[in-house]
Amino acid sequence: MYESSDEMNIQTDVIFWRLAFFFVIEQEYTIARLSQDKREIWLENRSNKEAMLIRLKNQDLGWAADLGRDVKRIVWNGEQIRKKMGMRKLSLLNIVVSQHPPVNEYESYLKPVLSPQGGKTKVDTLLFTEKDLNQSLRQLGLVLSPVPERRDFDGAEDEAAAYERSVLSHEVKRKEEEERFFHYGKPFFTYLFTAINIILFILMTLAGGSTNTTVLLEFGAKFNPLILEGEWWRFITPIFLHIGLLHLIMNSLALYYLGIAVEQIYGRLRFIWIYLFSGFTGSLLSFLLTPNLAAGASGAIFGLFGALLYFGVTKPKLFFRTMGMNVLFVIGINLVFGFTVPGIDNAGHIGGLIGGFLATGIVHFPKKRRVLQQLAFIIATVASVAIGLVLGFQSGYAALDADSVNLRVQEEINVGNDAEAEQMLKAFLEDGGEPSAETYFYLAFIEMGDGRLVEAEQHLKQATRERANFHEAYFNMALIYVENGQLEKAKQSIEEALTYAPDAANYQELAKKLE
Repeated sequence: MYESSDEMNIQTDVIFWRLAFFFVIEQEYTIARLSQDKREIWLENRSNKEAMLIRLKNQDLGWAADLGRDVKRIVWNGEQIRKKMGMRKLSLLNIVVSQHPPVNEYESYLKPVLSPQGGKTKVDTLLFTEKDLNQSLRQLGLVLSPVPERRDFDGAEDEAAAYERSVLSHEVKRKEEEERFFHYGKPFFTYLFTAINIILFILMTLAGGSTNTTVLLEFGAKFNPLILEGEWWRFITPIFLHIGLLHLIMNSLALYYLGIAVEQIYGRLRFIWIYLFSGFTGSLLSFLLTPNLAAGASGAIFGLFGALLYFGVTKPKLFFRTMGMNVLFVIGINLVFGFTVPGIDNAGHIGGLIGGFLATGIVHFPKKRRVLQQLAFIIATVASVAIGLVLGFQSGYAALDADSVNLRVQEEINVGNDAEAEQMLKAFLEDGGEPSAETYFYLAFIEMGDGRLVEAEQHLKQATRERANFHEAYFNMALIYVENGQLEKAKQSIEEALTYAPDAANYQELAKKLE
């Protein structure tokens, strides 16, 4: 008994669309391209490294050379796709559904093929015919499992049509859902926060400059001594301040691109929460680990990365199919940059990244709930913040470095609070802090103002021992010696000052008076 050609075509259609159903619905591949005659489908699933791309083709094979030419073309296409996607390597599964196998020897064309010049694209070819269907399914099971059973491929024309309708309707619904997912909210606060950053930068510039320490402190930069004194708002205000024009430009660009994506996915209210909380956690970890003065939206921006990472953890296939590799690459580059380039507050970046992930876990996605998971995120977040605050505030001045104390002292001296400044310096030294040359210099400066010249002289000598080229200290010692009538010592000190600052007019003037 013989089967007609039409019956054989119907059988290949059933095999073709049952495989498409398996890939799209059961293995969650997406249709990257569908030919007009619906006999060739390209499918993509970046989370499956063994078969990231699948090319499914329904065609009648005659000679083996036809299959060989087809494989060669697919290898070339795969290499072009790999380059376009910017991937280091690509595995492509090429599946051909045919009524019959080629009439001559063809098995050599079913072996894995690597692209020329480096072999970065690998193509595995499987041939599906009704006669060898069991063997082909076993081979497919080595890459994807569990595979459909043999009986799933038995059916009439209506079976093929049913599989086709299911595949195409599923793809339409998926695209509609993705469109809603990526466009839930319209960006607003991304633009608002960018505008606030720019306005504050202009105001800081007019007030004396965004790199001016006094201006930064006045506008609310993160500064540990002031936070320890109760100025808790400095956990939030630094995310709207920037040190220098380049800092502002880089963070504004990052906020623009990341902010739009996050605000579209999570909506406006969730975006505000994620951004501000990430800025807070960035400042908190910086407060714990780095005593330096700090400002910038980087912690909050890394929080947006954290929100996208949460998206990747909860929806990995959609994440890697869309933005995943780009997000991970940019995060890695920024972290490496932060660890290798001096002057960057990497603790703030990491704190923001963690904070963004936790904040997103608390609110989850719009119109979706995972009550137990969200409760766990709330508990973890509250515990982490509480521990961080307790550790930070319990550490006190002993956790501060000399630079932080010196900055605070300089601020008090500038406004005439010499007594307060001296108390800070002495408290720092009594608590076991490691003084710098500037620490002794500020003590001497205050003591000179009060007429305590003996103490001032000793502290200036300590300053020059800490830093031999501290010309301001030598100049002040010369002034003390002049006051005490020790002119020879005064000449020696002013000569030391001129050695390190020969062009200083006030040094030259004092040296002439002592000649």
